[in-house]
Amino acid sequence: MSENEEPSTPVEPETRRYRTLDPRSLRGLAHPLRMRMLSTLRLDGPATASQLAERLGESSGATSYHLRQLAAHGFVEDDPERGKGRERWWKASIEGTGFDESLQSDPDPAVRGAADLYLHEHATIHTQEVATWLATQRDWPQEWRRSADLSDFTLRLTPAQALELNEKLHALIESYRDQAPAPGTEGAAQVRLHTHLLPRATD
Repeated sequence: MSENEEPSTPVEPETRRYRTLDPRSLRGLAHPLRMRMLSTLRLDGPATASQLAERLGESSGATSYHLRQLAAHGFVEDDPERGKGRERWWKASIEGTGFDESLQSDPDPAVRGAADLYLHEHATIHTQEVATWLATQRDWPQEWRRSADLSDFTLRLTPAQALELNEKLHALIESYRDQAPAPGTEGAAQVRLHTHLLPRATD
């Protein structure tokens, strides 16, 4: 998933640090604060436990503990290029995670519970990001307000067509990584793009 991290995504290009979750790593990540911390490190760059605590409204003791848990499962690591003395900086070890739907039918109820929590927290993060945009959009230039999008569509598809559409959407999105403007380009900004393809009962 994605960036956030994104559930059920097609395989990412090998050049990216991408990790498909297994039962053990899922249980290590499926915690609301850990997921928010990993997302913050991926989106905003390296930080200390204290900086993460301030950004997320948590105690530094809590962020320190959960950083160690994330490190134990390979999601974060020390950033040796930063920090002085006892100051410990952390950075994300991966750029994206993949979620296999088989985790939701794992024989271990703890894994199934972790899968449910993981997916629900992703939905919560997406909702929060949309709400933040709606609350702050007037702070952005008109060009960005015109370029932002909040749309929904209804189609009738087979599962195979839905999978094909997902794969094409992800491939198109990935193609824009190669077109990313150089750092410092005027007017450029980090963009968050969510995709949801959900079947709907009509009976």
